[in-house]
Amino acid sequence: MLILGIDPGTAATGWGLINNEKGIELELLDYGCFETPKEMEMPARLLMLYDKVSCFITERKPDLLVIEQLFFGVNSTTAMSVGQARGVVLLTAARAGIQIKEYQGLAVKRLMTGYGRAKKKEVQEAVKNTLKLSEIPKPDDAADALGVIICHIYKQNGYVSLEAEGNK
Repeated sequence: MLILGIDPGTAATGWGLINNEKGIELELLDYGCFETPKEMEMPARLLMLYDKVSCFITERKPDLLVIEQLFFGVNSTTAMSVGQARGVVLLTAARAGIQIKEYQGLAVKRLMTGYGRAKKKEVQEAVKNTLKLSEIPKPDDAADALGVIICHIYKQNGYVSLEAEGNK
């Protein structure tokens, strides 16, 4: 199964692509970031994100999209723009007929580090170690996207239960 992980954002949407054919065995295929220029107006940025995600899905043909759920922190402006980017990604995947799974960031952190309030660097280090990489995937958004894929694969294979976290 080809799994596309997404860490949504308007300036940068991190993505990762992992092939998972045998249980929890992970084959990292690629990762990166879809970026939009900060000087563009929001509707144009969202359209650009749609085009990039749509092209990626058409070219790479993932079977499943896993995405981090929106977390409302203290900055509601950031949460709103992330929510808009997330909506674009969800719509794009749904239009392509791709199954979608969502996970809370706290659940991903807990699975990757054992602590739901772990720092970003701790999660990135755990992603690096899990995928047996020589360095942390860059940019940070790509590492986060890979983390949500790992979370999904472990959950699907019974490695961990996240039902208490309210994940679908």
